[in-house]
Formats: sequence, C-alpha cells, structure tokens
Amino acid sequence: MRRPTSLGRTTRRTAAAGAATLALALGATACGGEDPTGPASGGELSGQTVTVAGVWTGSEQKNFQKVLDAFAAETGAKTQFVATGDNVSTFVGSKIQGGNAPDVVMVPQVGVLQQFAEEEWLKPLSKKTEMTATNNFANVWKDYGTVKGTYYGLYFKAAHKSTVWYSPEAFDQAGVEEPDTYEDMLKAGRTLADSGTPAFAVAGEDGWTLTDWFENIYLSQAGPADYDKLAAHAMPWTDDSVVKALTTLGELFADKELIAGGAQGALRTDFPTSVEQVFGPQPKAAMVYEGDFVGGIAKDEFGRKLGEDAKFFPFPPVDGGEAPVVSGGDAAVVLKDGKNQKGAMRLLEFLATPQAAAVWAEAGGYLSPNKELSLDEYSDDTTRETAKSLIDAGDSVRFDMSDQAPAAFGGTKGAGEWKLLQDFLRDPSDPKATAAKLEAAAAKAFKS
Repeated sequence: MRRPTSLGRTTRRTAAAGAATLALALGATACGGEDPTGPASGGELSGQTVTVAGVWTGSEQKNFQKVLDAFAAETGAKTQFVATGDNVSTFVGSKIQGGNAPDVVMVPQVGVLQQFAEEEWLKPLSKKTEMTATNNFANVWKDYGTVKGTYYGLYFKAAHKSTVWYSPEAFDQAGVEEPDTYEDMLKAGRTLADSGTPAFAVAGEDGWTLTDWFENIYLSQAGPADYDKLAAHAMPWTDDSVVKALTTLGELFADKELIAGGAQGALRTDFPTSVEQVFGPQPKAAMVYEGDFVGGIAKDEFGRKLGEDAKFFPFPPVDGGEAPVVSGGDAAVVLKDGKNQKGAMRLLEFLATPQAAAVWAEAGGYLSPNKELSLDEYSDDTTRETAKSLIDAGDSVRFDMSDQAPAAFGGTKGAGEWKLLQDFLRDPSDPKATAAKLEAAAAKAFKS
C-alpha cells in the first residue's frame, strides 16, 4: 500500500505493530497464532483446515474473517488466519523453509507476486477460478495476477488511489467548487490559501504518498502505454515525459501557499497526520490527496460523515489527458508447500465470486474489483461512488507503479524513489536532475 494497502500501498501499519504481529506469527506452533474457526463437521471440506496469511490486522482482519466464515459455512472447512507483518516475502520464505507454509497468501504488491512466481513457490490457479475471473473482472486485474502466461494471483481487495478528499466547510468558506482539471485544482487551492486555509496536507514524511502524486500526474499526462513502459523500466526515467510530470508536480511542491507548513512542514508530516490536518478537530488544510482509505480514517478516527463533512472528487485530468485511475490491491495466491491444496483452491474459487466480495462490502472499508458485485452491497453512497469509478475505469486502471518495482527502488524508506521524491519536495528546482537520479536508482534496482 508501502501504502496502507488497503490501508491493500493496502491505515499504514507502524514498524512496531508489524514487528509485533510478525513475532507472534513466527512464535506460534501452528501456521498462525489464531485457533482455526469454522464448522466442525459437514460440507465438502469437513475436517479440513485452510490457513491464510496476510498483512491485515485490526478491522481489516476482522472483516476478512467474516469472508472466511462465509467460506466455512459453504464448505465445512475450518479456517486459520495469520498476520504476516509488513514483509510478506520474508515471512513466507521463513515458513516454507521451516516446512510450515500457509495454504493461501494475500499478496499486497505485484512485485512480490512476481517474486513468488519466480521462486516457484506458487501453484497455478484452477481453471474454474480462471474462468470466473475472466467473466467477473476487467482484463487488467487478470494481467496483474499473471506471470509469464500463468495465472497465479486473484485480486480480491482493491484500493482506489485517485481520490482527492476535502472539507466541504473549507470549500464553502472560500467559495470554491470541485475542480474539473488539475490546473483548476491548483487555482482553487490558491483561492483557499487566500481565504486563510492552506490547500493541501501533504504526507511528505511517508515517501510512498509522493510516489502516488507522481503516478497520477504521469498516468494522466503520458497515458497508459508510457506508464506501463516506465513501470517495467522499459523506458528510462530520464525520458521527457518523466521530466514533464516532475515539472508539473514541482509547481505544487514549490508553492508554499498550497502546502500546509510548506515543504519542510510536509516532510515532517506522516500519512495519518495529513488526514488529521484536514478532518481532525483543528484543521490546518482543506484537501488531502490519497486513496479511498482516507474516507475510512476520516469517519472512524475523526467522526466525519462521508458525503457530508468529508467528500472527495476524482484526481483531475492533467494537461488535457484522461482522468487517472491508479489502484493497488491484494491478490490471493496458493503456495505449493501448503498442506491443503484442495482447500486452498476451493477458497480462491469462492473469493472470485461476488458473493464473497459482498460479505466485506457490507462490513465496510473495502473495494472489490469484481464487476459482478452489485454497488448496492456497499454500506454508504461514498464507497459506492469510489467503487463505481474503479469498475467504470475497466482496463484503463493501472496498478501503483512503485508497487510493481523492486523494493529497493519503489518500496524502501530512505532509499530509491521514496527518498528522491522527498528530496524533490525539499527542492523542486531541477526536475531533470531528479529524473537522472531516479534513473540511476531504478537501473541499479532492476538489474539486481
């Protein structure tokens, strides 16, 4: 999620919380620290236990458990969930090495899924799952779950990372409306600043949020084809299209009126604080850009009513391009070394259905890429709107670019793209120089 993936890129977990859950998981005698749940008898998988590992904790884990409970009710299987901590690949590798691999893993990054496939840890999904996914999902979601022509990963949970959240009160006071273009958004931001409210809370302390800013601008300006090339490093970061996107982003970064606390203040602001600066008890900004998960924080942490005193508009198109839809997500994969291959494959067949997605949609804090899921299953109008935007984007959706890159470039605190964009936030005066540094870091990471 590097994002709060779902809060898939992925709320972002602290290092301490991740370490705690990882320690708990590794210390357990079974594949996880939780006792198996589900019917004791009856059903096609009666007497079997399916173990599932994923990054989710807190409300995300509780809501996913409701999905597992529905699977158990349908099949008779027991289920066992174990939290992996943030480093999924390290956790899974240690479990495989110890002969205690889970059956299913919820993988939060395309790059990690590809790594698992290259390590030959994964089983191809069943023909039934593949057929259901072909019918129920846009092709792009199958493509992101496919490695070298083999379908390994079913995307069950998605994040919509092209939403700009704002305080209607601040907009009303300044007399501004939701913008239709990126240029209009900056113009509205300057009007907000003139009214006494800085436009944006920017979480510059968390480098992943800056990659998301760049990706939305780049996708809209350069288009999906070039986005795909850059994501795969089939195009150098010194390309003119990258310099152009950085120049556009630099206009925001350089304007002290647009960013609460200026660049230095942003560099001291983490993601949860950026949401608080807009929706907390003492607002310091009118807007915060990030994914649909912002709404959940505004609602759960600060008591905002979605659609009333916490609203969003789609990330607006840049320079006449199409409005971008950048996404993240969690893919279910089946491990070769899991002890219950039959149960694992049956679980993924279930997760491919709209019935499975409906369980979490009703619980909240969730978006499904399953186009057969009725929007009526979501619990509020705001979530329905974000879900509809994601589904309507179809194959124009693009997965978070940094999540597709090697972690050394796209997902490491204090290194690679995260650090270089933080440096650019600090001093956006030379986009070409920043592009050259990004290319050097990307070339090294992709080579290794």
